[in-house]
Amino acid sequence: MSELTFEQMLEDSIKTIHTGEVVEGVVIDVKVDEIVLNIGYKSDGILTKNEYTNDSSLDLTTVVKPGDTMEAKVLKVNDGEGQVVLTYKRLAADRGNKRIEEAYNNREVLKATVSQVLEGGLGVIVEEVRVFIPASLVSDTYERDLSKYAGQEIEFVISEYNPKRRRYIGDRKQLIVARKEEMQRELFERIHEGDMVEGVVKNVTDFGAFVDLGGADGLLHISEMSWGRVEHPRKVFKVGDKLNVLIKEINGSKIALSLKFEDENPWRDASSKYAVGNIVTGRVARMTDFGAFIELETGVDALLHVSQISKEHVEKPADVLSVGEEVTAKIVDFNEADKKISLSIKALAASAAGSSDDEEETSVDIDAVIAAQEAEEN
Repeated sequence: MSELTFEQMLEDSIKTIHTGEVVEGVVIDVKVDEIVLNIGYKSDGILTKNEYTNDSSLDLTTVVKPGDTMEAKVLKVNDGEGQVVLTYKRLAADRGNKRIEEAYNNREVLKATVSQVLEGGLGVIVEEVRVFIPASLVSDTYERDLSKYAGQEIEFVISEYNPKRRRYIGDRKQLIVARKEEMQRELFERIHEGDMVEGVVKNVTDFGAFVDLGGADGLLHISEMSWGRVEHPRKVFKVGDKLNVLIKEINGSKIALSLKFEDENPWRDASSKYAVGNIVTGRVARMTDFGAFIELETGVDALLHVSQISKEHVEKPADVLSVGEEVTAKIVDFNEADKKISLSIKALAASAAGSSDDEEETSVDIDAVIAAQEAEEN
């Protein structure tokens, strides 16, 4: 029986490797663009920067050091110069593919940093696998400018997994929708009509403001913004304002809000303050051809009909009054149910003169005043 030579015994003691095999090695040298590994084979393994990462700017000396242990995949057993060519990037991609597949099958929520803002969506990398999130799946509302997501860590699920075409689609929208539905459910379990809640103005329109209550939006109609008159919601609120609002009504998924708190209701004691015969002073708030509306206090307006401005004939209020002017008049009619008050300067002048003339005329004028008020408010 022939004896084995020392070289044969040495070669037999060294493991064999094959292309595609995953090997473990110890870093024995590292340069800016190359890592050398002792993989327990007769030749060292060479791992270039191109086979370590897709980041061409990366300095390999910043990520590994001699003595580190790492795994790599064999690309070539012999590169022609007796060295073993390795890849870490493709091993990571293989494992990333497996990771993506598991996440897809399990509907797992993944986290990754946005590495690219593309024309049609966002690009993220999960363990060396590129995942594309279309713009339509980034949010539950359309966003034209996605630049704010650059460098941001986001959550998503894999909605499409096609390794043959290397097509991996992420979906962030369904997570946002699901969270909002859960928040909405919790909100409606928590709130009741009559509650005071905190919200943030989300949008302002001509007819009111939508307030985010943390799970659902409520509508604060222009008529519920104040006991007084509001010319336009945008003169009172802006997006981002924080408000404490009253839940006036809940109708299915619709929430009506109000800032007209009962303890601030100026009509609570109006029957005594504005009883017929009382003398009051107010400011001209606005005028029409048939009369002037006098603000007696915030939320309480009274109509001074054109026929009640003076004993003399007045063609239109603007001929003798101006907005902002202070006037003193007598209350000639008070309708608490409809929140209507009618004033008369003419009746005040008659009272001051001790005259009871024109009583019948005043009565007829009051009817006209009430009709005019109703026309104005309708």
